[in-house]
Amino acid sequence: MGTEVSEAKKKRDAFATAVVVLALLAAPFVAPFGLGFRTFRAPSGSMQPAIYPGDYFVISKWTYGYGRYSFAPFPGFSERVMAHTPSRGDIAVFRPKPEPDRDFVKRVVGLPGDRVQMIDGALHLNGEAVPREDLGATSFRDEHGASIDVHAYRETLPGGASYVVIDRGETELDNTQEFVVPEGSLFVMGDDRDNSADSRIPSLMGYVPMDNLVGRVQRVLATSRAERLEAP
Repeated sequence: MGTEVSEAKKKRDAFATAVVVLALLAAPFVAPFGLGFRTFRAPSGSMQPAIYPGDYFVISKWTYGYGRYSFAPFPGFSERVMAHTPSRGDIAVFRPKPEPDRDFVKRVVGLPGDRVQMIDGALHLNGEAVPREDLGATSFRDEHGASIDVHAYRETLPGGASYVVIDRGETELDNTQEFVVPEGSLFVMGDDRDNSADSRIPSLMGYVPMDNLVGRVQRVLATSRAERLEAP
């Protein structure tokens, strides 16, 4: 039974990889026309362990609708069409207000009206700590071969989205003010919590307008040279 399950998983992984490779090959042809998919390469580790620096990933542009930064032929779009609000836990690509010419990728943790705060390194939503499972201390090697010591947690947001975050120790981002997410905006954070410039830093990113969304990450192709964390 174990062998059959293993073989089935290998086939699924091979199929998924083939799909991503085809998307990568097709991207130069479909991107100019603003069609459904687009590929990116992660430049930093702010989203590890979900996305490591050097990983390629594919986004779907239609998931959140089409707007000024997702519909290539008409960059002057002032409003999104076929608009859909992201779900908590989505990994989204967007253009932040302070840097509208650059694409960023982060996880959506707060929706309009949510109250978001970090207290002693733990995410709080609407006055309650987000449940997290302690996965213990671990380490991995980054894309340059340097050893990184971290503490891993599995975080589960309201709605059921579950993912692993890593903590590098006590930093100024571990305790923040309470942020109230405005209408039409999102609160985003990196999974590498102490290695991410995100909505916790208003001067660098702040709230992300939904009109600035590019798309939702659908698949990651593990092309980074970084060593991957093996989390339960």
